[in-house]
Amino acid sequence: MRISEKLQQAHAVSNPPPATFSFEFFVPKTSQGVQNLYDRMDRMYDLNPIFIDITWNAGGRSSSLTNEMVYTAQSALGLETCMHLTCTNMAVELIDEALAKAYESGCQNILALRGDPPLDGSDSTGDFKYAKDLISYIRQKYGNHFNIGVAAYPEGHPEENDDDQVLKYLKEKCDVGADFIITQMFYDVDNFISWCGKLRKIGINIPIIPGIMPISTYAAFIRRCKWSEIKIPQHFLDALEPIKDDDYLVRDKGTELVSEMCQKLIDSGFVNHLHFYTMNLERATIMILENLNLIEPAKSHEVIGGSLLPWRKSLHPQRTKETVRPIFWQNRKHSYVSRTATWDEFPNGRWGDSRSPAFGDIDLSATDLLRQSPKKAFDLWGTPQTVQELSQIVVSYLKGDLSSLPWSDGPIGDESQVMVDNLIKLNQKGFITMNSQPAINAVKSKDKTYGWGPKVGYVYQKQYLEFFCHQSLIPTLLQKIDEYNNKNDANSSILTYYAVNKEGELSTNTKEDDINAVTWGVFPGEEILQPTIVEKTSFLAWKDEVYRLISEWSKIVQSDVVKKTGAKEEELSQFASLMRSFGDEYVLCNLVNNNFIDGNGFIFELLSNLTS
Repeated sequence: MRISEKLQQAHAVSNPPPATFSFEFFVPKTSQGVQNLYDRMDRMYDLNPIFIDITWNAGGRSSSLTNEMVYTAQSALGLETCMHLTCTNMAVELIDEALAKAYESGCQNILALRGDPPLDGSDSTGDFKYAKDLISYIRQKYGNHFNIGVAAYPEGHPEENDDDQVLKYLKEKCDVGADFIITQMFYDVDNFISWCGKLRKIGINIPIIPGIMPISTYAAFIRRCKWSEIKIPQHFLDALEPIKDDDYLVRDKGTELVSEMCQKLIDSGFVNHLHFYTMNLERATIMILENLNLIEPAKSHEVIGGSLLPWRKSLHPQRTKETVRPIFWQNRKHSYVSRTATWDEFPNGRWGDSRSPAFGDIDLSATDLLRQSPKKAFDLWGTPQTVQELSQIVVSYLKGDLSSLPWSDGPIGDESQVMVDNLIKLNQKGFITMNSQPAINAVKSKDKTYGWGPKVGYVYQKQYLEFFCHQSLIPTLLQKIDEYNNKNDANSSILTYYAVNKEGELSTNTKEDDINAVTWGVFPGEEILQPTIVEKTSFLAWKDEVYRLISEWSKIVQSDVVKKTGAKEEELSQFASLMRSFGDEYVLCNLVNNNFIDGNGFIFELLSNLTS
């Protein structure tokens, strides 16, 4: 959605309207930095920003990486994204390529910038001299598809001493098609408010979004102010100078000062949205939002433009109607979005057809699939030498001591807490748990942990458990499941299962085309929504990914990068041997307890008894 429209809708819900916010991120220099930033963006999504923007780095790999990050933010993370685009020294062909990629990814917002002139003082060699030329070109090529933002300088521009001329240049950018303004950082709030009045007086009536730079350290604060040639209010210096050598005190006092500044902006009547220059950090920005009491209202505010789902909805134009996903990719949405980008259909409708000839194809490099660099994988998970050590890694994750696993991109979710003790016990008995969800029965859709969808409704879940089990236990496990089902209901299966080894040999008590909804919601005046499913074809595709993850984890830890850390050769060799035998001897299983009012104990009891 266009930013100006999102702002208009968000600020129309009450009187006075709630203040909203957005975040800026820059393109990291390393591939691992990019992956870590995705994780940070993913966490900050939960704060419910109106949008994020991603800076532009002209030329070579950096500029294409901007487009890739915009695509990932839109498609995998579901974040409304604004792409920076600078035109200095940019040939029109590069501008066309960048705009086309943004268009294809569903991005509808561009921050059109001139960019820094050549350092040697020579004229730009690109096809556009000023930002207004770029805006005119975008309007000519794409009409009103893109919402176009422009930069502004409340304290003047370093290349122009005449403030009235700077305002004239801004008015020209607005007149050729700008939709909103994002300003340079500043700390002189009185000057900013006065400047806003000047803009309104000369007929600039589009949204003015102040750029807010949190204060993390004194040295960075002074350096950025000098670099941007902005005024530091005396009371900022008086408060920060005495504590400049204590970064924690500086951040706390800086948070207080910037929070007061933001509140004054909101109270001025010119501003109802704050744009934070995060510098790819999160804590300082979150502290300001907490001080302003903006986080909880944002979390509880009903999302504009559609119902929430229990998984993150993609904003890619080809995926906007997607309403169903297999549960297997619950913790790996990046690979799910990449895998399904070429599917003819998503498993939608009731249920649609997921048997596309492209289904199951995935074209990711090893590090993309694992989403960790060799060194980061080694630092996170080490080189377990036995299955018991492998299970201990999972236990550490379940306790919150690890932020991810090879098959789980983020930390354990709140909804799993009701089962954590049982999951830990299961891993200690030699099972390796992969994914799970608890049974819930008619929980209100506004519940903070389990709720989703329209606020007046109820949601339900069947207990789901996915795990690795040694092949020697599989016959007994399946026998116990059959005995339980026959004892309780000979006509249907209360417990349904899939069990498959690396070669694809599958055992199941479901029918060929069974599709089992394991999450659903009931809402007044609407059809029952069933957004999370278990079914055979996608499970087999997931199986391929999981066994490949195990193989890739083993391979990247053998890299020269890890060996240079001093890792022992014999430990690396034993780890590789463990991963090979694990892939050969362990079977990927999932169980669904279709009796959703049965609680969450029986599946764990069943599995525990196998090894008692």
